[in-house]
Amino acid sequence: MTIHVLSDQLASQIAAGEVVERPSSVVKELTENAIDAGATTITIDIRGGGRELIQVADNGVGIGADEIETAFLRHATSKLSSADDLWAIRTLGFRGEALAAISAVSRLTIVSRVRDASAGVRLVLEDGKIVAREMVGAPAGTVIAVENLFYNVPARLKFLKSVTTEKRLIDEFVTRYALAYPAIRFRLSHDGRVTFQTAGSGATADVLLAAYGPDTARQLMEVATLPREPGPSGGDRRAIDVHGFVSDPALTWAGRNHIQLFVNGRMIRDTRLTFAVIQAYHTLLPVGRFPMAILFIDLPPEEVDVNVHPTKVEVRFRDEGAAFGAVQRAVRASLMETAPARGLGSWSPGPSGGWGAFRPSGDYSDTPSAQLDIPWQLRGPEQERSIEGAPSASLSEAPEHRLPIMRVIGQVGAAYIIAEGPDGLYLIDQHAAHERILYEQFLAQRQGQQAASQGLVASATVYLSPSQTRLVEEQLPLLASLGFEIESFGPNAFSIRAVPAILTRSDPAGALAAVVADLENETPPLKSETEALVIKRVCKTAAVKAGQSLTREEMEAMILQLEACEVPHTCPHGRPTLIHLSAALLARQFGRT
Repeated sequence: MTIHVLSDQLASQIAAGEVVERPSSVVKELTENAIDAGATTITIDIRGGGRELIQVADNGVGIGADEIETAFLRHATSKLSSADDLWAIRTLGFRGEALAAISAVSRLTIVSRVRDASAGVRLVLEDGKIVAREMVGAPAGTVIAVENLFYNVPARLKFLKSVTTEKRLIDEFVTRYALAYPAIRFRLSHDGRVTFQTAGSGATADVLLAAYGPDTARQLMEVATLPREPGPSGGDRRAIDVHGFVSDPALTWAGRNHIQLFVNGRMIRDTRLTFAVIQAYHTLLPVGRFPMAILFIDLPPEEVDVNVHPTKVEVRFRDEGAAFGAVQRAVRASLMETAPARGLGSWSPGPSGGWGAFRPSGDYSDTPSAQLDIPWQLRGPEQERSIEGAPSASLSEAPEHRLPIMRVIGQVGAAYIIAEGPDGLYLIDQHAAHERILYEQFLAQRQGQQAASQGLVASATVYLSPSQTRLVEEQLPLLASLGFEIESFGPNAFSIRAVPAILTRSDPAGALAAVVADLENETPPLKSETEALVIKRVCKTAAVKAGQSLTREEMEAMILQLEACEVPHTCPHGRPTLIHLSAALLARQFGRT
């Protein structure tokens, strides 16, 4: 095999693969160029999830007619002039690769005019080559239209996700940059419908409201820049300012993807800084739950290296420890400052003043038994028996996976049911057990028919981010088959008119938000897996919670139903529903053997 030099076209397509991964990559590069150009208005129009069209228009400084061809050459940029500039980058773009890479894998049209020019220039490129050029009338600024993305790279086109998924990724990017640049007016539309826009008022709080709606926005706390700590010689330590917003510990998510970090206005990914945010919430969040954070980290450009990867989302800090500490301290200070005002649960000491039980801020101790959806008797010839009655089959005839007959003794910590069986004690997690019961009932109900639905007396409204809105729209048929009746209620808002019957006594808006959060964090590739994921979340939301006192009748009914389950030993998510303490184990613990 002989060694040869690749053609310019093939080399450009290979290079484009590093910069342009998908439609959202194109939106990112063009939007960053618009911001660097000083735009105060950026309009983004998408068609077909970005496959058919991505158009970004801005009112920035524009590109001169004598330079516009040069802008599409590889490594052509106005943002660097020497190697020294690499160590103090103050712009979002600097590598001079984006326009060349995008034009190499699309049909691209650009119209641009600088403010003092009498006319603009229109350039058309295919496969990175100029096919048309003309002078045209145009407003000051730049409009770039990218059509038929990856039409000449079918392998890359084949690996794109669904249109809805690509829309969601674009929504996430635009929303995040709107938060970072609140003084810029952003407008995003998909297939002719405006899905997100900001006023450009300069207030981050206004963008938060537009992006996440009032329910989420009111649960965010501002992170203010802390006074700088003195250095060893008396001056300030390296200037690292951290500001932004973080969620109240009551607002949590199943994944880390709602922790958004910006360094000098650049959106980045950094596992250490993400961990710093999570560490700031130490002891304040349930296990497996994560906060929401939008944090802006400002420091001198020479203290951070942004020339790490072509996509420019990874950076290196000169002093990683200082950056980690600054983020952790700023977030923790915000949490501690507002702690007395938040509705957090509290530790209530036991009689001895030592051990106590965690009581959530909501008080469930007076919940009447009638509010729990646990029938007192099971139907079916193989399981039917009254609470006090004997089983219809002997224990030896029960399948191995079934539970033995148990007698309720009581409840501990308003979370666990204590029961006696043929061979010792059983501790039953009431939430996990009820989750399993509801899950199997829901699946049985779903056999060949739509799940039972319960209409709401008053419809509930839920506000979502643009990317979450795409998820709901994509899953509307599935949600309807599971008992949800949801209608669009304006931009990024939905009206819930009915919910699955088991959610009758739950907060419908909170239930839908929880379903969306799960889909957002682990969207399965198969429809059946997506359905199972949603059903699990619905059952988890409807199940009784830890901290909820149950009457003896409710506990006995729950155990009866758990005994009847096909898989009684775990909840749908795999957690154990009960722990068995055998008589032999108890004897050993008390020194009887």
